[in-house]
Amino acid sequence: MNSESIDLLRSTVRDVPDFPQPGILFKDITPVLADGALLKLAIDAMQEFVADQRVDKVVGIDARGFIFGAMLAARLGCGFIPARKKGKLPWRTHGVDYALEYGSASLELHQDALAAGENVVLADDLLATGGTAAAALELIQKSGANIIGSFFFIELDFLKGREKVEKFAPVKSVLNY
Repeated sequence: MNSESIDLLRSTVRDVPDFPQPGILFKDITPVLADGALLKLAIDAMQEFVADQRVDKVVGIDARGFIFGAMLAARLGCGFIPARKKGKLPWRTHGVDYALEYGSASLELHQDALAAGENVVLADDLLATGGTAAAALELIQKSGANIIGSFFFIELDFLKGREKVEKFAPVKSVLNY
C-alpha cells in the first residue's frame, strides 16, 4: 500500500479524547468503516499481508474483528471463524482465560472451528496491550492449526502488545500510532 493511501486512512481515523474513560485517547475507526472506498483500502492493505500464501480460515475477535476478519475471509475465498467472549457461542467450545488491565476475561472458539494443519490468520481492528489477541492465538494454536500471521488495522505501539502476539506468528498493522 502506498504512503498516500496510508495517510488518507490515518487522516480519517478520529481521535476521541477521554473515551471510554478520562485519560484515554480513543482511535475511532467508524469514519473509515462508513466510507466504502476507505474500507476497501483497509481490506486491500490487510490482503497484501498474505499475498500469495494459502489461507484456510480467518479468525476475527469479538466484535470489530468480525468486520475486518469476515471481509478479509470473503476476499481470500476462505472461511471466517468468530472468537467470542465466554458464553456467546451456541455450540461446544474451548476457551482460555486471560488478564486484562483491571480484571480478567475469557475468549472461546467452537471446538470444531479449526482443524489441525489448516492455515489460519487472525484479524482485528486494534492491537493495544495484546492480551485478547494472544488469547485468540493460544486457542488457534491449541487446535493444531498453522498460524500464518496476525493482522490489525491499527496498532498502538506504545502499549507494546506486539510483544505478546509476535511469539505466535508475524504481526502486521496497517496504521501504527
